[in-house]
Amino acid sequence: MRLTSTSLIALTLAATLLGACARRTDIPMSSLGDDDDAICRGTGAAVGSPEYSSCRKDRDVQRSNSIQRADRAQRNLGEYMLNNPNRP
Repeated sequence: MRLTSTSLIALTLAATLLGACARRTDIPMSSLGDDDDAICRGTGAAVGSPEYSSCRKDRDVQRSNSIQRADRAQRNLGEYMLNNPNRP
């Protein structure tokens, strides 16, 4: 079965739209393995207390550091591949 030009255009458009939805900066809710709210409540801190706010801030910092490490590793790999094209 041959694809007609309209179905090929529609397929390309669908692939482009789906690709635009997936961004590297999107962070899943449980990127560290658990729900931040459940972890901070599990320490006994009440919602709105200074301890709870500090716990949530610490979790945000951990997530940010993790994302920065992953981005740096990806960038380093890309630079290595550009500078060493003959090595596997």
